[in-house]
Amino acid sequence: MNKALVSIVTPCYNGESYLSRFFDSILNQTYTNLEVVLINDGSTDRTENVVNQYRSLFDKKGITLIYEFQKNAGQAAALNRGLKLFTGEYVTWLDSDDEIMPDFIKKKVDFLEKNSEYVYCYGKAIAVDEDEPDKIVDVFEKRKKNGRYAFFEDILMVRDVFFSGYLVKTAAFEKVILNREIYTGAGGQNAQILLPLGWYYGEPGYVDKSVYKYYVRNESHSHSQNSSEKIIQQLYNYEQILLHTLERISDKDVLKYNDIVKGYYAKLRFGNAIDTKKAELIKKHYFELKKTGRATKKDFVLYIKYTNKIIRNILHAG
Repeated sequence: MNKALVSIVTPCYNGESYLSRFFDSILNQTYTNLEVVLINDGSTDRTENVVNQYRSLFDKKGITLIYEFQKNAGQAAALNRGLKLFTGEYVTWLDSDDEIMPDFIKKKVDFLEKNSEYVYCYGKAIAVDEDEPDKIVDVFEKRKKNGRYAFFEDILMVRDVFFSGYLVKTAAFEKVILNREIYTGAGGQNAQILLPLGWYYGEPGYVDKSVYKYYVRNESHSHSQNSSEKIIQQLYNYEQILLHTLERISDKDVLKYNDIVKGYYAKLRFGNAIDTKKAELIKKHYFELKKTGRATKKDFVLYIKYTNKIIRNILHAG
């Protein structure tokens, strides 16, 4: 009996320093009927050279490698291009700076073939330090929440969800991602796929022994004014991804989440604006929050505290 073809779709930008690690983890898979679709998103380093060095290694393993270069357009746009090209009965989309453990594919395929009630699944994810790969920073295991829309709602609010390493039956994927096309706004490419899957198919299956290794780069996470302003922009970007993706789900019942999303992210942006202590920024985000109907008395007090000149002078003097 022939094993089903599994497609791995991967966007890559300037991956020279880590792409070999990713490719090696694919070559080490115990499940070998694989197709790798890598889209080079306008890299300016030696990413293409690394790809060419691995062509013969993939050939020896019988793994198909599809490679295309495009002008830099962002991860989501690169993923979109790759989604048009894959041919497998199963598909997974992975980050090229991460790594998958040897049984990552096999365990997931076995699970989906034995558990027909699921059309997609995820497994354990281990976050490690980029500079110290043996140092585990965090572990993401089976979600504790259940319910028809729990997974969908947790993606909306970024709660108890790891966004990478899902394997999906292509037939189900094509039913919810029309024309294999996702929204290509800035801020990532995972929610655009996971939201429709969560809405139509509910909670994904969990495969404990299928492990995804996520590398965390050492960057400053201090709650400074600059980081808070950066977070505000990231929240805007993610909100736009969610709203555009909700609009693409062909079910009018999903539209009730539009106002929930707008209020939730306006609240988060206002909180980060408070952290900057910049009056104009706080004023802007308070009134955005107020428009959603989610502003509370506590929010108003904070707004007055940081924007009223007299109160600010008193606080400063104290």
